[in-house]
Amino acid sequence: MTRRRGLGRPFRWLWSAYAVSSYGTWLGFGAFPLIAILVLHSGPAQVAALSAAGRAVGAVVAVPLGPWVEFRRKRPVMVAMDLARFAALLSVPAAFALGWLSFAQLLVVSVVVAAANIAFNAASGAYLKALVPPEDLLVANGRFESTMWTSTVVGPPLGGAAIGMFGPMTTVVADAVSYLLSALGIRAIGGTEPHPVRTGAPRLRAGDLFEGWRSILTHPGLRPLFFNAIVGNGLIMASEPLLAVLMLGRLGFTPWQYGLAFATPCVGGLIGSRLARPLVTRFGRHKVIVTAGALRACWPVGLAFVRPGVPGIVLVIAVQFGLVTCCGVFNPVLATYRLDQTPADRVARTLSAWSVSSSATIAALTAVWGLLATLTSPRTAIAAAGVLLLATPLLLPRRENAPQQAREQATSLT
Repeated sequence: MTRRRGLGRPFRWLWSAYAVSSYGTWLGFGAFPLIAILVLHSGPAQVAALSAAGRAVGAVVAVPLGPWVEFRRKRPVMVAMDLARFAALLSVPAAFALGWLSFAQLLVVSVVVAAANIAFNAASGAYLKALVPPEDLLVANGRFESTMWTSTVVGPPLGGAAIGMFGPMTTVVADAVSYLLSALGIRAIGGTEPHPVRTGAPRLRAGDLFEGWRSILTHPGLRPLFFNAIVGNGLIMASEPLLAVLMLGRLGFTPWQYGLAFATPCVGGLIGSRLARPLVTRFGRHKVIVTAGALRACWPVGLAFVRPGVPGIVLVIAVQFGLVTCCGVFNPVLATYRLDQTPADRVARTLSAWSVSSSATIAALTAVWGLLATLTSPRTAIAAAGVLLLATPLLLPRRENAPQQAREQATSLT
C-alpha cells in the first residue's frame, strides 16, 4: 500500500512539463512589480494596477477560450499556450535591452499570460481526465499539488538570490524558458489524440460562452464548492498584499524575514497533498472536502494579531502552515471531484469558467480590500477578511449523495 503508484509514460511527461513551468513561475514570482518599481520607477497605484488589472482583464479575455478549447485537441492547445507565454515574457527583457520597455507593455504581457494560464489549465484538466483512469485521478492531482508547493518553497528564495545578483530580468527569462521546456515536454508525450466530436450546433454560439457556468451552477455538488472556492480564495489572496505592507512597513520586518515567514509554511502544502489520498481512502471524499474546507477558513484571522520581532514571525509561520496544509489536502480532492463530476464534453468549459470566476473575484476583492485598508488600516482589513472567511464553510455541500445523483442525471442526458 505504500508503493508508489505508476501512471504511465504519458503522465510522467505531462507531470514533468507541469513541474518545469511551476518552478519557472515561482522563480519569477514578483519580478514584474520589481521591474515596475526599479526599472520604470512606477508608483504604488501603478504597481497595484499591474497586478489587479492583468488578472481581471486576462479573465475577461479568457471567457471565449473555454468553448474554443473544448472542441479542439488538448495537447496542441497546451503547446500553443506555452509558446504564447514564452513569447510574451521574452518580449520584456528584449524590450529592456533595446530601451523600449514601458509600463503598458508589462500590462499587456500580464494580460496575455493570465489568459493563456486559464486556457492552458482548462486544456490540461480535460486532457488529464482522458489520460488517467478515474481511480487514479486523485493520485495524479496529488502529485501536481505536491510539485506546486515544492516549487513554492524553492522558487522564491532562488529567484530572490538571482534578482539580487543579476537583476529582475534574469527571472523573467527563466520563467519564459520554463514554458518553452514545458511545450517540449508535452510534445514528447507522443501518440495520437482524437479530435473531439462537437455536439449541437456546428459553430460557436453565444450560449457556449456560458455553458461552463451553467454546468457548475446546475450541479448540486459543484455549485456550493464553486462559491466556497472563489470566495475563500479571494479573501485569502486579498489580504496577502496588506500583510506585506504591515510586516515590511509598520512592523519593520526585513525582506528576508518576510520571505522566510511565507516560504517555510509551504512545506505544509507538500504534507497535505501527500495525506489527501490516504485520508479519502479512510474517511471518504465528502468528509475530507468538508473538513479540510472548514479548517482552512479558521487560520487567516490569526494574521491580524501579528506583532514585531520573533513572536510575530513565529505566529505568521504557524498560521500559514495550518492554512497551507489544509489547502494541500483540499485542493487535489476538489480538483479530482470536479473532473469526476463533469461530463467529458464540458470539462474545458467548466474549468475555464471556474478559473475566470476565481481570477475576477481575486482581482475585485484585492481592490476592495486595498481601499478598506486605506480607509482604516491594513490590520483592520486583514481582520475583516479573516472574520468573513470564518463564514465560508457554510457554502460547503451539506449532503454526500447529491453529487452522485447529479452525475447520473448528466450521464443520462449525454
